[in-house]
Amino acid sequence: MFTPDSKPFTCSKSAELWGFFMGGLVVKTAVMVDGAYFIIKARHIFGMLTPHELISQLLQGIKIHLHGWNGERNNQLYRIFFYDCPPLNKKMEHPLTHKQIDYGKSERAKWRNELHDELRRTPRVALRLGVVDDVNCSWVIDSSKLKKLCRGTLQVSDLTEDDIKLNTKQKGVDMRLGVDVASLAYKKQVEQIVLIAGDSDFVPAAKLARREGIEFVLDPMWSPIKDDLQEHIDILSSGFPRPQPKQTLSSAPSE
Repeated sequence: MFTPDSKPFTCSKSAELWGFFMGGLVVKTAVMVDGAYFIIKARHIFGMLTPHELISQLLQGIKIHLHGWNGERNNQLYRIFFYDCPPLNKKMEHPLTHKQIDYGKSERAKWRNELHDELRRTPRVALRLGVVDDVNCSWVIDSSKLKKLCRGTLQVSDLTEDDIKLNTKQKGVDMRLGVDVASLAYKKQVEQIVLIAGDSDFVPAAKLARREGIEFVLDPMWSPIKDDLQEHIDILSSGFPRPQPKQTLSSAPSE
């Protein structure tokens, strides 16, 4: 039995027992991806990627989930569901510089739109888009700078434009994922769901799937997860390389 350090893979159950129970079976598998989570974690693992390169790495990780590192499984892909939101398309005035920023024309927005276009062209991928809450956007100060401001060791005049960023929230993503899990479970369309995410908000979806007899696999891309999420999954594993410590990263446009 391999150890978690021998390959970029970890499992919450004994790998030998898992292989014993699953060996020889062809399992129809749906893969669900929390897009915002995946993009951030992929930056820490792979560094700078174009949308096309990012999707290639996603497909490679999914291939590992379906077939294993050495081809020991032969699971069948049902569909990949990718959940995300379109970028903010709004002009706002920066509170420090009073400069008008058109977020719809930013490099971040162009990168995200290109990613969504690539996903739409990728076979067996269903892109599920929520919405960005462009009404309740708020400006936030970098936490380290905020602490210094509160201690009086930093003045407002010392802040730079990059110290204050716009905080936006997604709406409808969790709901869409939950509806898809329910549909797959009640219609018996798959035997296994692989979720690439790390948020405990998905506990209800995992519980529903398992109640309907679906094996639920969670891939948090090596990030630790909370106990309540661990409790309601069958397998904890990753199809992606382990992030390297103290790695100098270039990245896609920052989230």
